Amino acid sequence: MANETSYDVAVLGSGPGGYVAAIRAGQLGLKALVIEKDRHFGGTCLHVGCIPSKVFLNTAELLDRVRRGGEQGVVVDGLRLDWPALMKRKNRIIRKNAGGVAFLFRKNNVETLHGLGRVAGPGKLEVQTEEGTSLVTARNIIIATGSEPRSIPSVPIDGQSVVTNTEMLALASQPASLGVIGAGAVGVEFASMFHSFGTNVVLLEVLPKLVPVEDEEISDELFKLFKKRGIETLTNTRVEGVTPANDGSGVDVQFVRPDGTKDSRSVTKLLVAVGRKPRTENIGLEQAGVELDRGTVVVDEFMQTGTKGIYAIGDVVATQQLAHVASAEGVLAVEHIAGRAVRPLNYLHMPGATYCSPEIGSVGLTESAAREQGYDVKIGRFPFAASPKATILGESDGFVKMVSESKYGELLGVHIIGPHATDLIAEAVVALEHEATAESLMHSVHAHPTLSEAVGEAAHGAFELPLHV
Repeated sequence: MANETSYDVAVLGSGPGGYVAAIRAGQLGLKALVIEKDRHFGGTCLHVGCIPSKVFLNTAELLDRVRRGGEQGVVVDGLRLDWPALMKRKNRIIRKNAGGVAFLFRKNNVETLHGLGRVAGPGKLEVQTEEGTSLVTARNIIIATGSEPRSIPSVPIDGQSVVTNTEMLALASQPASLGVIGAGAVGVEFASMFHSFGTNVVLLEVLPKLVPVEDEEISDELFKLFKKRGIETLTNTRVEGVTPANDGSGVDVQFVRPDGTKDSRSVTKLLVAVGRKPRTENIGLEQAGVELDRGTVVVDEFMQTGTKGIYAIGDVVATQQLAHVASAEGVLAVEHIAGRAVRPLNYLHMPGATYCSPEIGSVGLTESAAREQGYDVKIGRFPFAASPKATILGESDGFVKMVSESKYGELLGVHIIGPHATDLIAEAVVALEHEATAESLMHSVHAHPTLSEAVGEAAHGAFELPLHV
């Protein structure tokens, strides 16, 4: 690449938002460049987030299924977790997917530049590479720099005993015990998988419930099922600090229980999973006149900032910090740049997916949010205990909950906890996007025996009565 080159679109960051934006730009015939600070493409999601954690979760699920195999006539002697083999598989899958992103860049004529980029003004980027500084000019710039783990003052992260998801996914060996601070999606996933691995886990959450963004009944069910699995789960619990363990094997975690009593736990590793903050510092945004609100980039419904030609997508803006949201925003931004007729995203229709055991899938309004907005709410529920397919799988915990408006049956939200919930929620997303009603879902025939029947039965529950419970 020449020292100075001009592009239609320059994308800063190659995570799920950035690389999808660049690919769509190439598909639309725009001259596109991706600037990535790391040696490999894919961002946090691919390298230390969504993908490697799901590799771990898949192994955890397999272990649990084999342990229950005797119920289904399959007996495995000497079952154990092979940690080095798990890490090799994780790394192989990451390499394959990173290579796939690079292939898609080549296929769609997207140019790439490895280096630390910063906005030097409207239409200008400076990129610090190994060879020196390159100046990039672009008619449009898309900020897709993602996010990084937050910390809390009382628990300094040292990368050794007190860690983030990044270090957890690169451990040399399985820890004997694990403390997890924070019971959002990341926290419950790590607590779930490491418990399945055989690690002794304690989960600490300062709020009254697990997965706080989910419907209350979903949170309550997850709490109950974590307890049933033997995961020590403490809500309304404030962590006050950590000190090195006396035997040098980890840390002692000090916390305050709901009744005000002080307690502690000794753990080999302590995962801080209290959320993520946008990477917007020191990349030249303020100098370019881009407005920030508490660290997030302010954008309009088409992902445009107030500075002409600069867009922002993904974790740097104040929308859900989800890979698929970033990808959708990337497509929207590029199609707007290309002059296509575009429709703003409906964030209420964005699915949430949490891959602990049992899984959680959700979309739309929770019951409490619907009531707060003044809807006359009607609820339909169906337990997986009454699903033949769930019984066959040996995974009958959980339920489907459908939130609808009582007069016209408008579908407002669907919340699932149970087997394959993250896949089942797709039907609800389509239903909401196409303005389906509980009645129309009730009359949509679901194949038997499948888990998806539970969605249809929940619709029966919202409109009339479930048939099989």
